[in-house]
Amino acid sequence: MQDGELAAIETIHASAFGRDEEARLPQAIINDGHEILSVVAAKGDYLVAHALFSALRGADGALALGPVAVVPDQQGSGIGSHLIRYGLDRAREAGWRSVFVLGDPAFYGRLGFEARLARGAAVPWAGPHFQALELVPQALDGWSGILRYPSAFGGEDII
Repeated sequence: MQDGELAAIETIHASAFGRDEEARLPQAIINDGHEILSVVAAKGDYLVAHALFSALRGADGALALGPVAVVPDQQGSGIGSHLIRYGLDRAREAGWRSVFVLGDPAFYGRLGFEARLARGAAVPWAGPHFQALELVPQALDGWSGILRYPSAFGGEDII
């Protein structure tokens, strides 16, 4: 990824969230080498949305989805959902088994994420906003354990 692309991604997150922490998170994950899949959406010559997937330790073939951001004037247009679905398809094709996310249950529920699938995960933010999606049927059946996120999320480095 080029420096200009990272700057554009940071701008997307800064405009979507209005906070520096979220704006810097993608670059920290990428610079630390934890990025597995980074997808962007463009409108004309401008990047307008970004979703980042990084590897988790603790569940076989698990990814973290986040951060995800869409510039304010494109929010509600479906571009975020489309981008996430595209990323999930690429992750499935690459052999990943499940994806975990912390976010709005109404939004992520429409994409197939369920809080019940994440109940086995021991994480500080467990609750109804912590959800999972199985990319492979029954990937999380009977699973429980500690999920370790990259250090940029406040977890342990996995590499």
